[in-house]
Amino acid sequence: MKLRKITSLTMFLSFMLLIVTSIVLYVVPEGRVAYWSDWRFMGLTKTLWGDIHVNLGVLFLVSGLLHLYYNWKPMVTYMKNKAKQLKFFTPDFNMALAVTLIFTFGTLLHIPPMSTILDFSASFKDAGAQKYGEPPYGHAELSSLKLFAKRTGLDLEQIKHQLQKSGISFDNESRSLLDIARANHCTPKDVYAAMLPSRETTGTKIFPDQPFPGIGRMRLKDLCTQYDLDTEKIINSLGARQIKAEPDLTIKEIAEAKGMEPQALFEVIHDVVTLL
Repeated sequence: MKLRKITSLTMFLSFMLLIVTSIVLYVVPEGRVAYWSDWRFMGLTKTLWGDIHVNLGVLFLVSGLLHLYYNWKPMVTYMKNKAKQLKFFTPDFNMALAVTLIFTFGTLLHIPPMSTILDFSASFKDAGAQKYGEPPYGHAELSSLKLFAKRTGLDLEQIKHQLQKSGISFDNESRSLLDIARANHCTPKDVYAAMLPSRETTGTKIFPDQPFPGIGRMRLKDLCTQYDLDTEKIINSLGARQIKAEPDLTIKEIAEAKGMEPQALFEVIHDVVTLL
């Protein structure tokens, strides 16, 4: 066995697997959604895919450094001019540096095509949020049953009754939703749904009192659809308050056009919904 060949092959294999993990992490739902719905791909959770990605990145970095060591002479040749003189900023190096800087600062300034790549990823994540649903608050799955009831304003005894009625077993109210879900071979989202059977059967949804994670990226019409609201009435009511809204605009876009934060716009919408 030759270490040089092993190094090159290791770098190649780790690079190929990094492509796979990068694609998965590019389209995976946001963490709060993935943890709430116990999202998995090929049997692996988002956390495990992230762990694999990090360790493969370290392996690729180490093998890349070794590869650079074994191929130092060709690398130096790339930085020589036609007179065979070593020159760090050769035309080829300058072009590579320019491309790298364009992608770096283009990402920071959020300009195309870098912003397009990020927006495309965000569209996958938003679709995931629509498909799997948002938790009442971030990392709700880690809350104990007692804390969850307190933070959501639900009656603890009623929750326990509904869970028992739905066949969801649990030791005590100190168990987290995640522990309860795993013990019953379901997801934290399923446990939450079991707490509210009346909502599941009637199909009605109560508009939340607090803005939930990801609401800024939701389109107004999707928010209205999710909570059985009349989009036209909401738009007219917002217009009466000098807030211009369109169905396809996100909550963040509507808020920014008015010079306000998404949370502030949510409070206005909440007031409007209350009056309807």
